Amino acid sequence: MSDEPRKQATETPGRPPAEPGTALRVAVVLLVAASGAVETISFTALDHVFAGVMTSNLALLGMAVGRAQATGVTAAVLALAGFGLGAAVTARFARGYEGTARHWPRPVVLCLAGEALLLAAGAVVWAVLGGAPGRTARDVLQFGAALTMGIQSGAMVAAGRAAAPTTYLTGTLATFIVKGVGAGRPNRWVPVRLAGLFAGAAACMAVLRTAPGWAGVLPPVLVVCALLAAASSGF
Repeated sequence: MSDEPRKQATETPGRPPAEPGTALRVAVVLLVAASGAVETISFTALDHVFAGVMTSNLALLGMAVGRAQATGVTAAVLALAGFGLGAAVTARFARGYEGTARHWPRPVVLCLAGEALLLAAGAVVWAVLGGAPGRTARDVLQFGAALTMGIQSGAMVAAGRAAAPTTYLTGTLATFIVKGVGAGRPNRWVPVRLAGLFAGAAACMAVLRTAPGWAGVLPPVLVVCALLAAASSGF
């Protein structure tokens, strides 16, 4: 497939819009699970902020400021800055490309591959430190975790209809209830994505409890599996 920027294909009149294939839907679920694992490490093992949920981090920042708690302010600011940088870099890299319902654009795939590499680097650092990083290392890892979630969020936006939110699912849940269940048209993949978030968080928490040094391995493995699933649909 050409690397030249392209516009999204026009739908054929009279036909319903194309829907993503099963492989891409599975890839999205795996990315959701990866974000659940990253959030588990970020919130429970770093500084009690989220790597990908900036609404909560803004609230946490406000509470830390109100308590005059410097550590909480630093952690929230690092998370916000890392996420913003990741999303901005992805937006710049994927500019001019629009996803279709059947394939992820190549820049999206490359951004996710970069995310996997950053997560793998973080896993190595985490393992070397035995799952117990000091103050400076926690700050670096917090920023890096948020950076990867910003990349992932930006990539899913750039992927268009072939993707879905993977790092924040409040809107997804509300839409599922109001426009899905409430209207009699529930999307069966929404509960699967929600279950993926739960499973990723639960699995990572179990590893943190039993073998802390290995907890960082799960997120990059899940992202790589997502890329492999997406590869079956072509790029």
